[in-house]
Amino acid sequence: MNQLVHSDKDPALRDSPKEPARTNDPARTMAEILAVATHEFADKGLSGARIDEIAAATRTSKRMIYYYFGSKDGLYLAVLEEAYRRMRTIEADLHLADLGPVGALRKLVEFTYDHHRDNEDFIRLVMNENIQRGEYLRQSQSIQALNTNAIQSVRAVYERGVAQGDFRAGLDPVDIHSAISAFTFFNVSNRHTFGVIFKDRASTGKAETLQREHVVELILRFVSHSISA
Repeated sequence: MNQLVHSDKDPALRDSPKEPARTNDPARTMAEILAVATHEFADKGLSGARIDEIAAATRTSKRMIYYYFGSKDGLYLAVLEEAYRRMRTIEADLHLADLGPVGALRKLVEFTYDHHRDNEDFIRLVMNENIQRGEYLRQSQSIQALNTNAIQSVRAVYERGVAQGDFRAGLDPVDIHSAISAFTFFNVSNRHTFGVIFKDRASTGKAETLQREHVVELILRFVSHSISA
């Protein structure tokens, strides 16, 4: 993980020697901090999140958080990287190459829909990072590499589909990825405003503004031969 040391690091800690780890399981401590920080940043954004509150919720110290992550900005970037890493790791285990192109694309869309629906914090993190104009995501080589791999996965499925006559030629895999992201992202990001405006479509539980099978059908129609010019 990248560790950024920015001006928002506690001034009192800048000239202090690093505090040694006070746990026999630093990996577990870091994972707990990331889990709590994920919700804190998703709920309040980078500017609204407070290191003191994260420290209190993890029963650790502000100094220890800075020891592991360098600064508030460093922790925020680590949260982004972990969120993307977790999603792409699961995505890589879908074994899409073992399925036919249509089945593989269906499985990818279903996974993305389910992931976004069940991980609202991820959606809110992405929304907050857009408010930051992608400043921190741009600094992370690991996130860029992960998303490059995601596009390659879509490309492999799409090119197999074209070769087998299942998909129409001439589409950009980035456009297919964007379409999947657009439908599944909107399903969560706009569910509250959509529910207020269209009260009969409001969801009392997890986001279901767009139904799963409808999103799958929309994407399959987009890549199929049946679509009209």
